[in-house]
Amino acid sequence: MCDVSDPESVRALALELADEEVSLLVNNAGVAGPVRPLTDIEPQEWDEVFAANVRGVYLMCRAFLPAMIAAGRGDIVNIASVSGKRPLLNRTPYTASKMALLGLTRTLAGEAGPYGVSVNSLSPGPVRGPRMDRNFRLTAELTGTSVEAAERDFASRAALGRLVEEAEVARALVAMLAMPGLCGADIDLSAGMIAPA
Repeated sequence: MCDVSDPESVRALALELADEEVSLLVNNAGVAGPVRPLTDIEPQEWDEVFAANVRGVYLMCRAFLPAMIAAGRGDIVNIASVSGKRPLLNRTPYTASKMALLGLTRTLAGEAGPYGVSVNSLSPGPVRGPRMDRNFRLTAELTGTSVEAAERDFASRAALGRLVEEAEVARALVAMLAMPGLCGADIDLSAGMIAPA
């Protein structure tokens, strides 16, 4: 287990894996954060979201990228979010952190690519599961609707009219890794959520 927001925890993980050839890093740790208007969000809540969603990716890349560069190969995939491209109301810390992650990914791709390391991001839309169940519940409380109505609303924002399934995220990740020429890209996996409404 590693607390990606803690430099010592990340350093300990890197030391533990020092004898292994780490050629793939998937940064998937993240915090959903509060579901409230910005004016109701405390600075500590903001910092917690950025610590996991941005600082954690920076720390993990900083710890594992040097060995990839030395080996002349590697893949880093940062799990971003369609929220980084189409903001969600009442989710400012999460949305801003995912926008930052897209920028981090593209910049790092330019820095690491010349050394044979591909850096990309995968941006899922709402993925069916416990985390989205929490978001549906909080959205329902905030808007005074039912959980079912909140889920329908999220699904209706996608061109395909549905949520993304967890298995689709795994398949997209495998497909990305099968494309050695992919570097500095972001793959949208949102069932069409960024399509105009």
